Amino acid sequence: MITVEKVTKVYGKKRVLDDVSFEIKGGEFVSIVGTSGAGKTTLIHAMIGAEEVEKGRINIDRYNVTGLSKSKIQEYRRKIGIIFQDYKLLPKKTVFENVAFALEVAGYGKSFIQRRTADVLKLVGLEEQRNHFPKQLSGGERQRTAIARALVHAPELLIADEPTGNLDPENAIALAKLFLKINKHGTTVIVATHNKDIVSEFNKRVITLDKGRLVSDKEHSTYN
Repeated sequence: MITVEKVTKVYGKKRVLDDVSFEIKGGEFVSIVGTSGAGKTTLIHAMIGAEEVEKGRINIDRYNVTGLSKSKIQEYRRKIGIIFQDYKLLPKKTVFENVAFALEVAGYGKSFIQRRTADVLKLVGLEEQRNHFPKQLSGGERQRTAIARALVHAPELLIADEPTGNLDPENAIALAKLFLKINKHGTTVIVATHNKDIVSEFNKRVITLDKGRLVSDKEHSTYN
């Protein structure tokens, strides 16, 4: 499903990504770890088409992400789920409206939007908070709303960049369990993180970056 081949990204004279290569099969769960500055976020941004690279290729399904036009990048992003640390919720919309909005802009019918949104809120455990506004939610609830919005299109691939960065340890572990639940439904999950506890909770494949280079790739691993 995913092939990253000899990807290199340079800022000035610094190689933020240095000849990085790996493959991820459909249905896998992969953590990308490393200390601050290791290249995790740059790699994630390259995988979603938000960062150009100097060398190499990233292929996700039929898309050559490193060579997409602006219009094709938008098409590609509609087929994947993307989660960031800062939630990016609309403050004047409820939980239900924030999630439903992603389907509304895509032109889906009202009955489908109502049904699909309710189903996804049930999956992430936010049925009781559906009419709450973001300011009424805890950090964990806000992040689960962001996850619901990313899942509402039923993407085959979910990519998260430091999703537990603003969460306390208890909520971080709860979020880790939610990601595992999503993966069991067949979604490929990629999580970039420096949180050692949730990587141990995952106990899945771990790719480790250090100063832009891939230094380790292990199955059923913890944070090394």
